[in-house]
Amino acid sequence: MTVELAVAFPVLVIIAVIAVNVTLFLGECAAYDNAFCEAVRVNATSPAYGEDAGQSVTRIDAALAERFNREFESSSVSVSGSTGGKATFTGTLTLHPTLFGMGLRSSVLGVSLPNMTHAVSFTVDSYKPGVFL
Repeated sequence: MTVELAVAFPVLVIIAVIAVNVTLFLGECAAYDNAFCEAVRVNATSPAYGEDAGQSVTRIDAALAERFNREFESSSVSVSGSTGGKATFTGTLTLHPTLFGMGLRSSVLGVSLPNMTHAVSFTVDSYKPGVFL
């Protein structure tokens, strides 16, 4: 029975670490989707006169960095297609593997744990007050 435990224990630890990281990733993805859509809605739908999409990206990134600032996660925001008043904002959340929240790990007992990324896009039609077409 001791030999079986010695063989099975590392496998159980690896499965537990993967399950915890996947569960953490799924929870953070759901929270990131909501926070990203809210940040875009608040900061990019009605920019000030003379303000471009780059300044909106800076404000959105600051709002997300405030909320997703743990040591095992990072966030980035980009904008594309900002012609004609429509802009597509893309937010990317990257989670680095963690060992039950006790620090970053790239492998556990010889099994590599890759970084996990999640991207969400949101397209808005920016209303610019004072600008006539």
